[in-house]
This record gives sequence, structure tokens and C-alpha cells, in this order.
Amino acid sequence: MSSYDVISPVDEKVLTSVEFPGREEVDERVARAQRAFRTWREVAPSERARLLRRFAEVVDGDIENLAQLEVRNSGHTIGNARWEAGNVRDVLAYYSAAPERLTGRQIPVAGGVDITFQEPLGVVAVIVPWNFPMPVAAWGFAPALAAGNTVVLKPAEHTPLTALRLQELALQAGLPEDVLQVVPGTGSEAGEQLVTHPLVRKVVFTGSTAVGKRIMRHCADQVKSLTLELGGKNANIVFADADLERAAATAPGAAFDNAGQDCCSRSRVLVQRSVLDRFMELLEPAVRAFAVGDPADDATAMGPLISAAHRDKVSSYVDDTAAVAFRGTAPDGPGFWFPPTVLAPVTQDARQWREEIFGPVIAVMPFDDEADAVALANDTEYGLSGSLWTRDIGRALRVSRAWESGNLSVNSHSSVRYWTPFGGFKQSGLGRELGPDAVSAFTETKNVFISTEE
Repeated sequence: MSSYDVISPVDEKVLTSVEFPGREEVDERVARAQRAFRTWREVAPSERARLLRRFAEVVDGDIENLAQLEVRNSGHTIGNARWEAGNVRDVLAYYSAAPERLTGRQIPVAGGVDITFQEPLGVVAVIVPWNFPMPVAAWGFAPALAAGNTVVLKPAEHTPLTALRLQELALQAGLPEDVLQVVPGTGSEAGEQLVTHPLVRKVVFTGSTAVGKRIMRHCADQVKSLTLELGGKNANIVFADADLERAAATAPGAAFDNAGQDCCSRSRVLVQRSVLDRFMELLEPAVRAFAVGDPADDATAMGPLISAAHRDKVSSYVDDTAAVAFRGTAPDGPGFWFPPTVLAPVTQDARQWREEIFGPVIAVMPFDDEADAVALANDTEYGLSGSLWTRDIGRALRVSRAWESGNLSVNSHSSVRYWTPFGGFKQSGLGRELGPDAVSAFTETKNVFISTEE
């Protein structure tokens, strides 16, 4: 057992100290989850549904507390934090309907009856990042619990506080002990132990592509089920016929929300060459007006970065080689602040264009025509999200079909709705979270043939 000081990125003060369990205790937590699974899977679907609905109700009563906790722990703006806590509630409520609707099939066969069952997997490890601790946790544990699995949730070491609070709320709601457990710790220790544990039958991981590849290799050793939501370097394509005022006004929020610490951040802005100058004229005041400061203030649009080390990493991309077109403002210390920044011009091989910065930095590039826009958007190892601005519905459909990305928005920047699937192409991940089919990803199909021959 060791302890870890949780530091607020807002003022660099220690919020609390969290105990990290050692290897033996992590093993014991998994063993307890396995024992709980044997009874949880047998709970009547109607009762599992009732408990998940109750969990959602308890979260609803704690939204302001959860939001304030996230503001202090993660530096999220209070508006975002309230949405995130509400998303946990909504995801739980949505998947509370799943236990009573998770059905198999009857398949016509000769000489008997053939039926299928959707069986829960067992213990599921849900490993979440520091950028969206609450919603990403719920996207994993809500459908897993609905399907009859138990969950061991590992939050990022920087941001464990809301996960620990959600564990308390689950018990308050009446979920049996050990059905949802939180194990704080580092990825290299607690995370890797969960991934390689033989009793863990599925891993849900959200984080960097490099770590996702390592987890995938570990899971291959045990042929373990895996869902990965990884990095992104997403494009925001603006055609000449678009509503330029709206596209420019919304571009900062699409890239700088959560200080750009978002795998769906639209950090590559592609603008049709004929309207590039006008777009940049509209973009500059929108960036300069993007309010960076105290995340507890309702008027703030962007808070700090998560840590000093991460601020140093983001700063390394805005070096002497980067062409800064204009920047917003950010407070001086304490706190891990970084101003919203727009880079232009950039080249296609520049690391600012190709690498996931994970901070409030936009790179702008012109394109000539539809084919050029698609080629530039697809010229990346990632394929998670993106936006497309045009008034031509035919073009919107053509580009959307040709774009190698899992989640696209036309004349919008919305990536996530809990009732629609979410996930990436290429090195942005495997599998889909959310939507009506997510529960099936936490089950195995069992086929049973019953002979009717005498």
C-alpha cells in the first residue's frame, strides 16, 4: 500500500492523499469481484434494472457535489463538469433498460430447437483516463453491469476523486458490495495487473494509442476481450459554401474545450482556399475572446492543463519552428495554464499537424477541392472524429462516406451521444461504446441445440 498526493491543476495545491493498493490487495479486489459475479449474474433482470435506475437517481442527487469535485481535481469548467456528472446519470438510466431487453434468438433448425443466450463475461476491468474521468467510467461500467458482469474500475492517478465518490454512490443506491469496485493506482502497476489478471475477462481502456497497443498485446496472451478508445487528430473541414461566421465562431470550442485535452478535439482546421483569409479574420476574435481562467466561474470557457509535465509537452509544440498566427490569453501561475493558440501556415509533414498535441493548439491548412479535403483529412494514423461544414447535402454525404473516421458531424461539432455508438477507425481504437448495442460487447453468445427426435 502506498499513498499519492492529488494536486489541483488550478492552484497546484494538494487536495488529498489517496491510498494505492499493493499487488496483493489488487488481487483480492479481483477475487472479490469474481465472487460477486457469481451472484450478480443470477439477479433477476428486473432487479438489476431497478438497481441501475436507483444508481442513476442517487447520482442525480449528487451532481453538484460531483461537479465541484471534478473542477478541483481536473480543472474542468463548472459547466462541463455538471454536464459530465449528468452524463453519468443519463448513461446509467439508459442502460437500466438493458437487462430486461438483452435477449437471445430462436433459430430454425431440423430435428430440434436451437436457441441462443447472451451470457455475461465475468469480471471487467474499466481503465479510464484523466481527461474525462466521470463519463468515460460510466460508458464502461453501466453496460457491463447491465449485462450481469462485475467491474473493477481504475481511474487515472491524477484524477481518482470522482471515481471514488461514484463507488460510494453505488453502495448508497443498493448495489451489492464488490459489484463495482474502484482501484486507484498507476497504469504501469495497478492497470497492468488488471489487464494481465487471469480472472479479468474483458478490458475497456481509454487512453493513448501507445498504451492501447501494449494492452492489446497483453490481452492477446489470454485471448481476452478488449475495447479500445485511443487517440485522435481530428479535422474540421470548412467549405466555401459553409456558414463561415458560425463555423469560425464554433471552431475554438471544438478545439479548446477541456483545454484541448480531448481525443475528439478538432485540432486540424481545413479551410477551402478561396475563403481562408475571411475565415481567419473571423476566427481571430473568437480565439482572443475565449475566456481562460477560474474553472469554478460559470463564464469561463477553458481551465488549466492537467499537470506541469503535460504543460511542458504542449509547450514543446509551440516552439521556434511553429508559425503562431494569433493566441488568446491565460492567467499567470499558480496553475497549469496555457493560452489558446492558432498555428498557420503549417506544412503537411509538420509534427504540429500530424501528432496529437492534446492541448489548446489549432493548426490551419488550406485545401482546393472536395478530393483534396478528403485526402488531407485521411492523411493521419487516427480516425476518431471530425466536423464538416457545408450547405451542400450531397457533398456532406460524399465526404462523410469517404472520410475514414468513426464519428462525424455535419455543421456541428458534437461527437458523443449516449444513445449512439462511439469509437474510432485505424489507430483510434477497436470496438464501440455507447448506443443500443454496447451491452452486447459485454456478453458471449451461447448456442444451445435441443433435439426433439424420439
